[in-house]
Amino acid sequence: MTLTDYYEILGIPVNSSFEEIKKAYRKKARLYHPDINHSTDAKDLFIRITEAYDFLITNHEKMISDEQEFNKVMEDWRKYRQDRSRQRARYYAQASYSHFKNTKFYKSTGILNGAAIIFNFAISIMVLVSTVLGYIIRLRHPIPELEITTTFSFVLLLSLSIILFTVSFIYLKAYIQTSKKQRKKT
Repeated sequence: MTLTDYYEILGIPVNSSFEEIKKAYRKKARLYHPDINHSTDAKDLFIRITEAYDFLITNHEKMISDEQEFNKVMEDWRKYRQDRSRQRARYYAQASYSHFKNTKFYKSTGILNGAAIIFNFAISIMVLVSTVLGYIIRLRHPIPELEITTTFSFVLLLSLSIILFTVSFIYLKAYIQTSKKQRKKT
């Protein structure tokens, strides 16, 4: 298979991001897992989807490099990892879908990672608080030649910290909603 074949199997454009690859894999794995899809070719499609995902995630960073480097990556993949990837996919295809969803492999496809989202939210709060406290301290202990720079720096840092806080809050909210939906399903 070629690189474009792997992207076509997942139904995504060639320059897709990690998140797009993960999202496409989760969708296709659910659609073609033999435990859910009882068509005759579902198992083969599931194996091909899993192989495509494994290749694209493993070699995502290397695909930007030159053609010679890419050809080396493809050759190494065919020699060492392709068969192992197919064996893993066959094993997951034989397992029930609920068992497959609980594997580390499937869980690694999650876009919203709870620990990282909570950590990012905490960092955004710390950045926001330290920006405000730093400015307050600077107002109480001014440096005469840096007065204009201090105000400009504060406004810039405050805007960036508010943006960071807003984005991390949105991700945290989405994660909480996703977690609630998953709990209701089980």
